[in-house]
Amino acid sequence: MGMVSRHLRHYAAGRITRRAVRAVPLLGSIVALATLAASVRRKGWIGGVADTVLDVIPIVGGAKAVAEIVRGRDVVPDRSAI
Repeated sequence: MGMVSRHLRHYAAGRITRRAVRAVPLLGSIVALATLAASVRRKGWIGGVADTVLDVIPIVGGAKAVAEIVRGRDVVPDRSAI
């Protein structure tokens, strides 16, 4: 019985992990869209929308976040920083 329950736990953990990994891009897109208004206020209409569009695209948004961390500044600068 111990081996069967261990196998079931391992199977369930794998299923939960796969579902969570599939949900991450969706959650990231929801967060990016929720911050659209603040981004437009800081960066202007074109800059704010461009910044949000880049964040919504799963791989591009991740690469943009890494680039901003490494550079220490936004890829799309704020209006006051221009």
